[in-house]
Amino acid sequence: MEPTHPAEDLSLTQQPSTPEFGDPGEEAPDGSDTVVLSLFPCTPEPGNTEPDAGTSSPQGSSLKHSTTLTNRQRGNEVSALPATLDSLSIHQLAAQGELSQLKEHLRKGDNLINKPDERGFTPLIWASAFGEIETVRFLLEWGADPHILAKERESALSLASTGGYTDIVGLLLERDVDINTYDWNGGTPLLYAVRGNHVKCVEALLARGADLTTEADSGYTPMDLAVALGYRKVQQVIENHILKLFQSNLVPADAE
Repeated sequence: MEPTHPAEDLSLTQQPSTPEFGDPGEEAPDGSDTVVLSLFPCTPEPGNTEPDAGTSSPQGSSLKHSTTLTNRQRGNEVSALPATLDSLSIHQLAAQGELSQLKEHLRKGDNLINKPDERGFTPLIWASAFGEIETVRFLLEWGADPHILAKERESALSLASTGGYTDIVGLLLERDVDINTYDWNGGTPLLYAVRGNHVKCVEALLARGADLTTEADSGYTPMDLAVALGYRKVQQVIENHILKLFQSNLVPADAE
């Protein structure tokens, strides 16, 4: 998907809260249908050196991660459901967690389980992006392929990591997905989890062998990002992981 923001826009944008509900891919009231995730660190606000998980900094980055996530991902609450769920696509139903209607769609056949939308997002990718764990679990049991990558190499794992959905990350890792998938926006699941200050998600990814040396396009490793952003808990998790790796690799000296 092409970003709608100019290339020189280096900030992680935050859309104003509105009570409207946007379907996946629907254009927002301001004309934007994307959110921008940066992997280049920026200076935290004074007196708030460790933001809450999922918060974003108001300043800059040289990297944009364009997705189709809409009002719900931006933190807006759903005030009204569409007049009829029958008009929603399988991707929209997956994103909203409308499990009963999703099941009805799949029972119709037509090989919909791994059907991509115009951006290459499958129902599983949408459900993972919105944190719909029961929908993710159902889709996996039904036969959804967790290894599929969207057009810009976005994966269900990378989008679940972006949102800090640790339980979903765990479900996907059980399916042996590539934990170090590097997308065209310049990030891996671990880099996105660190950038979002998602401590538990970082722990889960490291425990399964996520690569700590991979750099974002901005040149920052996961530890670089954590330090630059002042995410002390994430730093501690990474440091503890490095220490465990070091200790496990120690070989006792041969007795003379």
